[in-house]
Amino acid sequence: MNTVVLAIPFGIAIGLVVGAVGGGGAILALPLLVYVLGVGVGPASTVSLIVVAIAAAVGAGALAWRGHVCWRIALMFSVPAAAGSLLGTLANTIVDAKVLILAFVPVMLVAAGGTWQRAAAVNSDDTGRCPDVRLGPVVVAGLGVGGLTGFFGVGGGFLIVPVLALWLRFSFRRAVATSLVIIMLTGSAALASHLALGASVDVPLTVALGLATAVGALVGTLFAQRVPQAMLGRAFAVVVALLALFLLVDTLLLGGPPAS
Repeated sequence: MNTVVLAIPFGIAIGLVVGAVGGGGAILALPLLVYVLGVGVGPASTVSLIVVAIAAAVGAGALAWRGHVCWRIALMFSVPAAAGSLLGTLANTIVDAKVLILAFVPVMLVAAGGTWQRAAAVNSDDTGRCPDVRLGPVVVAGLGVGGLTGFFGVGGGFLIVPVLALWLRFSFRRAVATSLVIIMLTGSAALASHLALGASVDVPLTVALGLATAVGALVGTLFAQRVPQAMLGRAFAVVVALLALFLLVDTLLLGGPPAS
């Protein structure tokens, strides 16, 4: 019961991040579940998929209401991402927990750099129109992000938003909104793969964390309309980089995450 209660403020914080910057919730959820709430790495990756998919659905609904989602590109991206998530999930089942965490660290650092660059390069106050993009780059990006989604048990938004904003030339606000739709779809596909392969879920903890994350995501989308997105993006980049360094030190010097 103490763990369930403790999960509520963390869930709200994760949801705030997802709603405000279009992803990154699972990159926070996975370390919190493992190191603070005592969940094993494998089950934690499954729970993180559930709570981030819920948060993304809430955030996407709020931003879709404002007309910020590029639906055609979201669907084009999600199909190859779902295929990539299946391959990533299969790889997840044969990799040692410490190897998984060490592989996660450079991904987090790349995500931090991309987020910082995005915040500096993109006009965050301009919604703009949905860009015209070719199918090929979208498929390649979808496969790559989907593979990481299944392998690490993350929603992928920490990579999707920089890809949309910097590579596919989305405005910041459209990148955030479209990212949430993609996270919801790809995260759900990766979750289905995890469950099909026999992943276990702590139901009370997942329900508490999921509901709290949904509330946080709704507040985050409202908050993001009133705060400069460049400031949010840079702050998030710093948080992700610090988490990556913590995981690296803990795994190499302090024994790594608990096995169960």
